[in-house]
Amino acid sequence: MYEFDYRQPKSVAEAVGMLAETGGRALAGGQSIVAAMKLRLAQPGTLVDLSAIPDLKGARKEGDRLVIGAMTRHAEIADAPLVRQSIPALAALAEGIGDRQVRNMGTLGGSLANNDPAADWPAGVLALGATVNTNRRAIAADAFFKGLYETALGADEIITSVAFPIPAKAAYVKFPNPASRFALVGVFVARMGDGSVRVAVTGAAPSVFRATPLENALRKSFTADAARAVRIDSKGLNGDLHGSPDYRAHLIPVLASRAVAALA
Repeated sequence: MYEFDYRQPKSVAEAVGMLAETGGRALAGGQSIVAAMKLRLAQPGTLVDLSAIPDLKGARKEGDRLVIGAMTRHAEIADAPLVRQSIPALAALAEGIGDRQVRNMGTLGGSLANNDPAADWPAGVLALGATVNTNRRAIAADAFFKGLYETALGADEIITSVAFPIPAKAAYVKFPNPASRFALVGVFVARMGDGSVRVAVTGAAPSVFRATPLENALRKSFTADAARAVRIDSKGLNGDLHGSPDYRAHLIPVLASRAVAALA
């Protein structure tokens, strides 16, 4: 690990000032950046630790939305009665992330800012049409995820919270890597209060994406059979030692059908 400076601000404004002053990196749960630093794949001169900022933590209801602070840890989201009551699928998603250590340290905002292609949170955020709030603006989920480890965040932006519309029904099913529990493929299906359907897929491509063929099929018939009958084009999907693009394309409607069946 290379030498670095460590700072711990007490407010978002202070954190933004430190990042602008030093050109450093924000530290959320540290589950990705610290591992990269240990391998000398990352060399931030300064780490600005956001863990001491109270305004970035916790969950609350705002009208018909569930708002979760960016520094709320996965384990806290999984255990929160408000989350379990409002959007049980998010609590289940958080409960299936990594191992206990990762869940006790990793955060919602850190996962979204990192945008790992196999992370779970991007699927929940995109499928629910959530809004990612930063210190500067509100970014719609459809505009937030840009590509492999790439988001719409600017250098001077910090995620402060995520506002999730509360769906009529939602479920997340993933085929996990048995070692890391990252998603080889993960599918989040959401049926919104107005009857619209959104389906987001993680793990299958360089970045999370909406599965339009599945959305169209489920609007016509919200059944497991309808989801299973969809064929997904494997072009552009990931291929590695864990699975080929064709294998991942096959998994997507299978997992979507399981998610719909869980909601029946």
